[in-house]
Amino acid sequence: MPTFRDQRGMVTAEAALTLPLIAAFCLVMLWMLTLGIAQIRTVDAARDAARALARGEDRAAAVSSAGRSAPGGARVSFTESAGTVTASVSARISAPSWLLVPLPSVGVESRSTVEVEPDGDVP
Repeated sequence: MPTFRDQRGMVTAEAALTLPLIAAFCLVMLWMLTLGIAQIRTVDAARDAARALARGEDRAAAVSSAGRSAPGGARVSFTESAGTVTASVSARISAPSWLLVPLPSVGVESRSTVEVEPDGDVP
């Protein structure tokens, strides 16, 4: 039967194996949260840009409207067809430096289609 002295250091060894795994898991979860927030921001930006253009605002105003909520470095494009306006917003999201781990950048994209309002003409 093992004695107390035979098990000395067991908790230290378990902690040495477990704590780095827990830390890595937390870093990955923070990265996923960052990507989720960026995706939500692109959805909001596409919606804002499409609404602005459908109301009859010019493209510069629509891009400015999208820029208020889009992630940094986002690209905004528009297409019009059959009385609708589609705004597309895409961005490349790099891992934040505070993660201290080199993670790959990820692209996020969103599209929003809105009918042109009767009194608004798409410029």
